[in-house]
Amino acid sequence: MATTRGRQRDFAALEARRMEAARLFARHVSQHEVARQLGVSVTAAHRWFHAWQTQGRPGLKAAGRAGRKPRLDRAALSRVERALLQGAPAHGFATDLWTLPRIATLIKRLTGVQFHPGHVWYLLRALQWSVQRPVRQARERNEAAIAQWTRTGWPRVKKTPAVGARGSSSRTKADSRITPSSAAPGRRGASRRS
Repeated sequence: MATTRGRQRDFAALEARRMEAARLFARHVSQHEVARQLGVSVTAAHRWFHAWQTQGRPGLKAAGRAGRKPRLDRAALSRVERALLQGAPAHGFATDLWTLPRIATLIKRLTGVQFHPGHVWYLLRALQWSVQRPVRQARERNEAAIAQWTRTGWPRVKKTPAVGARGSSSRTKADSRITPSSAAPGRRGASRRS
């Protein structure tokens, strides 16, 4: 089932389709035939027919935008975006990291409109912003010391197999030879001489 969620509807095209239905109704075309020709449901054609009968063509005019009116207009969103580009410290936050609660606070300060932090993400997507996660590094990170250790310390601790030695999957390389002194008493043939 096709939906219009997430994309803009063409209100002019929808109105033009309803006006075409009015033209067909005026020619005494049945509701079923109008629905078939325009590719709509019979219920929609029935609603249009009754609106056309009671109000004429003005009854089929577009009602305007669909859904609730946005709480922030385009100018307010532009002000919010300019403030975001200035950075968080410019607005009194300790770090330069924008979080959804911080942005909700900023919007409240700038526009007087309060949004839940979870809804702020929809506004950011409308502004074509994306999630950015900071790279975590220690504050005491010393790049020169790390480079020095990589050159000198790492080769010392890096394990390399001995040349020509057979590998072992055992964590303890036990010697498999049993000597006569370690053989259990009373068991013959348990020792092996090399």
